Amino acid sequence: MDDRIYAWLEDITRSIDEIFEFLPEKRDFFEYKNDLKTKKAVERNIEIIGEAINRISKNKTHNLEIKNAQKIIGTRNRIAHEYDYISDEVIWTIIIRELPELKKEIEDLKL
Repeated sequence: MDDRIYAWLEDITRSIDEIFEFLPEKRDFFEYKNDLKTKKAVERNIEIIGEAINRISKNKTHNLEIKNAQKIIGTRNRIAHEYDYISDEVIWTIIIRELPELKKEIEDLKL
């Protein structure tokens, strides 16, 4: 695997791990919603994930396909450029439902 691809996969894994480190232990949405620092840190890491997936998808030296890549890139773009339209509920849903699956998928790709 190309070193750049592997580095971007590592960036995704690291960002997902950081998101879960930042969250309250009991995974309480209302606690998250009221913690501005955590929300900003989570959003930044989602941007990193989206950018890394964008770079992977544009690099044609591999056959890697990441499920929902375009949706993830779109979320990154909305956070970066349409930040006033991002709801806490949407981000929370991504954290709870999507990130665990994405982490497993990325870990499998690194093998």
